[in-house]
Amino acid sequence: MNTEKNIKTLIVKKPLKLDCGKTIKDFPIAYETYGSLNSKKDNAILVFHALTGDQFVTGINPMTNKEGWWSYAVGPDKAIDTNKYFVICSNVIGGCMGSYGPSHKDPDQKIFGTNFPVITINDMVNAQYNLLDHFGIDKLFSITGGSMGGMQVLQFISNFPDKSKTVIPIATTSSHSAQNIAFNELGRQAITADSNWKDGNYTSNETNPGKGLAVARMAAHITYLSKKGLQEKFGRKLQEREDLKFGFDADFQIESYLRYQGSVFVDRFDANSYLYITRAMDYFDLAKQFNGNLSEAFINTNAKFFIISFTSDWLYPTQENKDIVIALNSIGADVGFVEIESDKGHDSFLLDVPDFLNALKNFLDKSYEEN
Repeated sequence: MNTEKNIKTLIVKKPLKLDCGKTIKDFPIAYETYGSLNSKKDNAILVFHALTGDQFVTGINPMTNKEGWWSYAVGPDKAIDTNKYFVICSNVIGGCMGSYGPSHKDPDQKIFGTNFPVITINDMVNAQYNLLDHFGIDKLFSITGGSMGGMQVLQFISNFPDKSKTVIPIATTSSHSAQNIAFNELGRQAITADSNWKDGNYTSNETNPGKGLAVARMAAHITYLSKKGLQEKFGRKLQEREDLKFGFDADFQIESYLRYQGSVFVDRFDANSYLYITRAMDYFDLAKQFNGNLSEAFINTNAKFFIISFTSDWLYPTQENKDIVIALNSIGADVGFVEIESDKGHDSFLLDVPDFLNALKNFLDKSYEEN
């Protein structure tokens, strides 16, 4: 994957001590911006991406030539209006779109592979904080993101309580359930069981664990959808045939759909990055950082929170989002909450769900008028 062209990169000079105990410095953070930073520098929104996202939030992604992952939400006159706001998004460390990750070279000019240090959500956030200094931003107007992006939102405001006016975690959780960890482990095992993985050294061996990565993506993709949504879209419809073939080709449309999702994912994502990022998600436990008391994570911030969940999201169900609301209420924080009706499952935050987009826009615009 050529990640050199069309990528804005900040080289972070100062050392960053990672949670695993290792220290990195002079490392790249790849980022993209949309809109313009105003003279007061108070209209910036830092967007955090989910597991398989990147810095290309909206418009055409120059690496894939496909629409950015949040094109429904971000752009001129959209929920996050780039005529009004300056949007920043970076590729997380551990990623594969230009930020420091396992596909980079070590000091001996060997590709890291699985010798790259294990990273956490906390490490990702601390690395991205350098973008505020880079742009001379003292305080963000908002931070937002869904899924793993929401984890980063929670970690960011906990680490830097006075650095954002508003906080919008979407379809997220303060820690992974056993079920979440189980699905991630299934994906990791699919990758490492691929004979082309080569203990993570597939690049130097000129192989690619594409089959394992495709299966990992297929398994994960099921968790992003809902049973009702899948049934309505696919049901038991056959794939371009009148009857069963009595074999193991894709008889059903859902089988063909999942195989397609797996195959296109391999073209844009790195297998080792998938291992590292899912591991970071599994390690995330914000309450544990505060001796089991989630409220303590937010005790020092005066930010205004707006938490959004979706009715059909079984990966990060509404109750896990409400637990964050309860923790905030217990310390008297300024917090709003909405559960959006949607049959599109966890992926609802990435799709054209008008009630969600309107809620997001209304909160941002009203808060900005008060700014």
